[in-house]
Amino acid sequence: MQIKALIFDCDGTLADTMPQHWKAWQAVTKRYDLHFPEDRFYSLGGVPSRDILKMLSIEQNRPLDHIAASKEKEAAYMPLMPHITRIEEVVAVALENHGKLPMAVASGGTRHGVNAILQHLTIHHLFDTIVTSEDVTRQKPAPDIFLEAARRLGVEPQFCRGYEDTDLGMQAIRDAGMEAVDVRTMRNIKV
Repeated sequence: MQIKALIFDCDGTLADTMPQHWKAWQAVTKRYDLHFPEDRFYSLGGVPSRDILKMLSIEQNRPLDHIAASKEKEAAYMPLMPHITRIEEVVAVALENHGKLPMAVASGGTRHGVNAILQHLTIHHLFDTIVTSEDVTRQKPAPDIFLEAARRLGVEPQFCRGYEDTDLGMQAIRDAGMEAVDVRTMRNIKV
């Protein structure tokens, strides 16, 4: 099968953001007295903050405005942006294919956050479109965000290759009918 488009997750795939997200999560969950262990944080990679906060609130019977708390988490994260670096193995793929194949970012993050990360890493210009959690109703592991990216690129899903760093994201790519690349294997990270 000939690949005609590439679609990349952002956090943990193009950008090494997860340690900074974890620091922001620790601040917010402490503020609201929510239990959120680090292994669960990583297992929910790609799920929007608002959805995670709503889930934690319900599970732990701690009522909160999950939208407002999500904005607090984003506010705690933004000052950590200078510490974010590229994931060179994956960015190299995007650089190599720039101008050859249409490319998109499909992220569970917010539009503001994803754009800021890509600008900080000076790779925003590589992508023809950016799809975020604000553009679809169903989030990863649903395939919607990858399907929307393919639609915007004008390429049928079966001709797309998706890059991800989480099990939920890999499921979303496969359920979209795309070829899936687990970037953890590119980086020699145990899956």
